[in-house]
Amino acid sequence: MNEPPHDAVRFAMPIDIKMPGFGESITEGTVVAWMKQVGDPVALNEPLLEITTDKITAEVPSPAAGTLAEIMVDVGTTVRVGTVIGRIQGAAEEPAPHFSNSTPLRSAPASTASPTNPVAPRTVPERHGPPISPVVAKLVAEHQIDLAQIAGTGVGGRVSKQDVLRFLAQPAAPAAIPAPTLAAPPPMVSDSPQDAAPPVASAIQADQELLPLSLMRRSIAEHTSRSVRDVPQVTTIFEVDYGRVAAHRAQLAQQGLHLTYTSYVIQAVAHALGRFPILNGHYTNEGIIRNRRVHIGVAVALEEGLVVPVIRDANEKNLQGIARALNELSERARWNRLSPNETQGGTFTISNHGVGGSIIGTPIINQQQAAILGIGAIIKRPVVLDLQGIESIAIRPIGYLALTFDHRICDGADADRFMSEVKRKLEGEQG
Repeated sequence: MNEPPHDAVRFAMPIDIKMPGFGESITEGTVVAWMKQVGDPVALNEPLLEITTDKITAEVPSPAAGTLAEIMVDVGTTVRVGTVIGRIQGAAEEPAPHFSNSTPLRSAPASTASPTNPVAPRTVPERHGPPISPVVAKLVAEHQIDLAQIAGTGVGGRVSKQDVLRFLAQPAAPAAIPAPTLAAPPPMVSDSPQDAAPPVASAIQADQELLPLSLMRRSIAEHTSRSVRDVPQVTTIFEVDYGRVAAHRAQLAQQGLHLTYTSYVIQAVAHALGRFPILNGHYTNEGIIRNRRVHIGVAVALEEGLVVPVIRDANEKNLQGIARALNELSERARWNRLSPNETQGGTFTISNHGVGGSIIGTPIINQQQAAILGIGAIIKRPVVLDLQGIESIAIRPIGYLALTFDHRICDGADADRFMSEVKRKLEGEQG
């Protein structure tokens, strides 16, 4: 066997880009947008593509430096975790070798079919004009829009999110609306004819439209339906006087620290879970699984749905630490910058529905958890105070906390004791 000369090349092996894992509960992801095209140079950890799951939308960084050689999964395609979705060709490490008695080496993988690679790599369709953001690319992929039909109002004619939304809001052309069918739907086999529903297509009238479900919307529907179907859920509601919290917030604000009410509720819940750990677990047919660590998920509303980033070991953080973690996770969630593991492993969930003005709500339990706490809007109201036997009327910031719990895990008395501890912590009572 002849050894190559001293100046032989050592080409870096092509590196697979795989659909990343998102925890045990998520098995697939959808490609929203490729930020690079075949042949483009990429740096290590540079954002390469954007993917979405039923819980988050996130950027996937490049696993290596080199050139994007192949795109194997197109925008809008859903594949299982671990599927190879593209390849990167690394740069050569040494000068190219000279093989005197062999066929020439093939050039970059961006070429067309070859004897060892009969299928030419798929490339991203060429897009003329200014680049679009990942959010716009996601909307375009979901609704199968031709960007050439949209007039961009951004800098240099760039198509913005609002441009796409305005385009989608326009009434469809008459020719594009399918005429309602007058034929009877095909017969359906059912033991209970009254339960049989006609096909969706036949139920849509000419003045209606069918909006496709996004992956996140479909998953929320499945998870909440399963939770209501499988878990006997009960809700208990407590009234809380946030006067102490409001005074403490005002003191911190003078020092330049601006904390939300949610941070205080998270701290109170983390404390109460230490006193009543049965609510920091979930039910199984074999028994109740109780978690030793307190990981509190906080629901964040997005335009297309809901994500629940998790504050890990919340019981080990002080108030400022909780507030800092909450702000960072919420900000990244709104900008689709959460990493997949930041939405996994929650042991208890908090949903602040009061930010929209809701006073009382009954949230649905997140799967594999025992309970969820809903925070209502905090409103100043006149209340009767009892100060050492002397009653008086005062204006206080009042809000309602609603705990929905799994009745298989605990009874109302246990849930009320937990809520009383949360209330005591927030109102500053001793004992």
